[in-house]
Amino acid sequence: MAAALGGLGLLQGRVRLAAAAAATSSLGRPGRRPPVPRGAAAAAAAALLSAGRSYGSEAKEEEELRVRYLDDEHKGIVVLGLNRSQAKNALNKNLLKMMSKAVDALKSDKKVRTVIFRSEVPGIFCAGADLKERAKMHSSEVSSFVSKARATINEMANLPVPTIAAIDGTALGGGLELALACDIRVAASSAKMGLVETKLAIIPGAGGTQRLPRTIGVSLAKELIFSARIVDGEEAKSIGLISHVVEQNEAGDAAYRRALALAREFLPQGPVAMRVAKLAINQGMEVDLVTGLAIEEACYAQEKILSYRSNLSPFFEVNSLNIMTKKTAVSKIEKKENNCKQINQKETCVQLKNQ
Repeated sequence: MAAALGGLGLLQGRVRLAAAAAATSSLGRPGRRPPVPRGAAAAAAAALLSAGRSYGSEAKEEEELRVRYLDDEHKGIVVLGLNRSQAKNALNKNLLKMMSKAVDALKSDKKVRTVIFRSEVPGIFCAGADLKERAKMHSSEVSSFVSKARATINEMANLPVPTIAAIDGTALGGGLELALACDIRVAASSAKMGLVETKLAIIPGAGGTQRLPRTIGVSLAKELIFSARIVDGEEAKSIGLISHVVEQNEAGDAAYRRALALAREFLPQGPVAMRVAKLAINQGMEVDLVTGLAIEEACYAQEKILSYRSNLSPFFEVNSLNIMTKKTAVSKIEKKENNCKQINQKETCVQLKNQ
């Protein structure tokens, strides 16, 4: 399994190669899993999970980002919890550094099946950038900070496994941009969401101007950004900003509970297929349909080989697999190119005869 998933990094490069060929024709570090509690410790952890906001393995209260590897029926699910209660989970330099480090570990951990982003602070998801910290920055530092925020959120978006944002409270500015980088968003009906940067005479700088229109459409995205409008969970669901809306519960974690249920639905599915499917969808959405179909075909071929490879011994020659899959992907694209050229030539001949 680990060997199979390890080949996905190489697959991304081949997908880009396939996309380039089709377009022409169509005119960290490995993360280390915390120890799993056993015996009485496991029972205590299970009790914490059922109690509400606490769950999974141990974590220090002062941590601004709490990383939890869930166990038992939730094994394979990792929860990243924002925990800056004194600043409404506002994104500062330290939190971005912790997020980047966590994401870098997760993308190399073959045991991870789904990642949930949530808040440990009741009533808030993320208030955006830490404006108090930003006010103390030199103008050059501000630019560097925004670039770091954009890069970190991009890293989240590029995680190879499904990601879910559980929005149980307010998500504004960079907080909503963080949620937009996730594959799926779930929110409580009472949650508030919006890209409000224009109120500060700036624009969203961590992907909001690009991901929001791709999510809800260009015209509506412009309307929300121009007006700095804030929407609740119900309206967010009606415009397609989130996938699911739930009534908030007494514990204040209804969206997280729904996200956990969704993540459990993903666990029985083939891990290689899940990662390759996400790659095919993400890459295909950025190109025309013809190129996207070529990407799907290349990914489909790779998925079958990678799934077969997961059943082979560790001594399987990786280089031979790489050469074989690369030749397969490229040859299919070249064959399509030749077919397109022949079809175009025939159509041209027919058109000339009819003139």
